[in-house]
Amino acid sequence: MRILGIDPGTGILGFGVIETNGHQPQLVDAGVIRTPPHQPLPERLLTIYNELVLLADELKPQVMAVEKLFFARNVTTAMSVSHARGVILLVGQQRSMPIFEYTPLQIKQAVTGYGKADKKQIQEMVRIMLKLEEIPKPDDCADALATALTHLANT
Repeated sequence: MRILGIDPGTGILGFGVIETNGHQPQLVDAGVIRTPPHQPLPERLLTIYNELVLLADELKPQVMAVEKLFFARNVTTAMSVSHARGVILLVGQQRSMPIFEYTPLQIKQAVTGYGKADKKQIQEMVRIMLKLEEIPKPDDCADALATALTHLANT
């Protein structure tokens, strides 16, 4: 199974693709999609859409796992991330991928066994679980891989 994990964002969207044949999960690809901070939101969403379509068509994931928007201190940020999530879900639907959503608590628990784990603990567990030499950078990329690993743990 090939899983595309997504950490939603409009400025930086993390993605991570892992593959497993029922044994050790392996990293296929991971990174971020960046959009310019002062670019109008519709243009940023189009960039996210186009980049995700290219990723999906190139890497051919079978399943999409997306981090749920849990809460945000800044309403404007929450709204723009919600728009990005809509684009993400659209790409998944268009590519006939089953879509699964996980809260930050579910991700922390699945990856570290502790629902209040911090970012560094999650990043280190992603590194260990995927047998990587280094922690995936930036944080958004590691978060996306953690989301994909969460789906794997729930299948």
